[in-house]
Amino acid sequence: MMMILLTAWKNVWRNKIRSLVVIASITVGIFAGVFAVGLMSGTMEQRVDAALNQEVAHIQINQPGFRDNYDIDLLLENSHEVAKQLENISGVSAVADRLVINAIASTATKSKGVQLIGIDPPKEKQVLELDKTLIAGSGNYFETKSRYKLAFIGEDLAKELNIIRFRIDESVLDSLSEKGIPEEVISKIRPFQDTRFASEKAFLKSMKNVLSAMESKTYGGSILEEAWTFRDRSKLTLTFLDKDNIQTGGMFRIAGIYDVNNSMFEESQLFVLQEDLKELTGIDKDAAHIELLKIIDRDQTNEITEEIRQLYPELEVLNWKEISPDLAMMTAMVEKFHAVFLIIILAALSFGIVNTMLMVVLERTKELGMLTAIGMNKKRVFTMIMSESVFLTLVGGVVGMIISRITLWFTASKGINFASAAEGFEAMGFSAHIYPSITNTFFITVTVLIIITGILSSIYPALKALRLDPAEALRTE
Repeated sequence: MMMILLTAWKNVWRNKIRSLVVIASITVGIFAGVFAVGLMSGTMEQRVDAALNQEVAHIQINQPGFRDNYDIDLLLENSHEVAKQLENISGVSAVADRLVINAIASTATKSKGVQLIGIDPPKEKQVLELDKTLIAGSGNYFETKSRYKLAFIGEDLAKELNIIRFRIDESVLDSLSEKGIPEEVISKIRPFQDTRFASEKAFLKSMKNVLSAMESKTYGGSILEEAWTFRDRSKLTLTFLDKDNIQTGGMFRIAGIYDVNNSMFEESQLFVLQEDLKELTGIDKDAAHIELLKIIDRDQTNEITEEIRQLYPELEVLNWKEISPDLAMMTAMVEKFHAVFLIIILAALSFGIVNTMLMVVLERTKELGMLTAIGMNKKRVFTMIMSESVFLTLVGGVVGMIISRITLWFTASKGINFASAAEGFEAMGFSAHIYPSITNTFFITVTVLIIITGILSSIYPALKALRLDPAEALRTE
């Protein structure tokens, strides 16, 4: 058997150019498939992590029907007691309660409907990591004591309400120069010095009028970033209904501005202190609308959800897949795409291997006939041809996986930035800076599939070799 394998290995390299072309095609195919899967996996993993750690948490509990229209009267009356019981459930790491009210946020120039969320910051930080998305220099996450009521607002909402503005001044021009922006570009925007733009749209329109398309594409992001500004402790008015359905509200100052990779979330979610919201609405101090739960192991989400449902059958208990069914659907679809993508690539490679091995059999018809004539049985001929196919496939597959592993390792540490498409990515809730990721299990699975592909691809050429008539084969020129 060892002699057959050694002979097969030597036969692979009898025509080095052809073998290297086949190996190169397999390498490129495997690399493309594995890297594409890593990119898709990394994208979805980042989206799920962002949703669980910044937006919805693992599990939410509320009164039945509350999510239909966010009725202010559908309260968890003894929320503190419920929270203590939930914290004692095995697998639950933290619990935080919230008030959720529909409101109108207004500034002197703009208004927009929002979800006003009352939080207890210390508890909230144990469940979600929204505090870590604070834009540097925009304030803080309710950490500074103030005699004013404070609000934590998303960057897109701040732009919508003209709280964030854009201004070109001498310090901006100096910063752009330090960043290496060409002087000819800076000279084009210098006429706008000391001009304050009320919105991002107005700013971009003005820049587009003076910069070329290439200059806008190359330097537009840096110019926009440097011109970004807002006045510390800017004010906005929040209007909503209290528990008696009487219109109320108040003046709030911006505590800080957060930036997540979800434009829809940024535009609609506005956070205030729970104590301020309870004071304005008249809601009892021990009441809340929603309990958020963070669990230790995400794989236990379904089990813990069922346990809580049994503990509180009168309440609505939803996990993140039920709260965001679109996210759960995309996660499931990506897993299916992985399989389909690899099957298509392996199938295409198998046709190439079959074609190559058929050529090998036809070229070596006389040789195979001679081996059969001197006593090599059909089993050994079959094994030799099959071994050559498997060797070709394995060499290409192993090289492809090594290159994939190195590439994934490098890109996973630095990420791949699709900055030019950032707006589109964030509109769908995805980050434009993607960190590909893949599991070791996937590499093992690919290895097994490569071996299976090599074996299946060798069957037809090997059978073709077995059908050769030794006498006819020896007469072949």
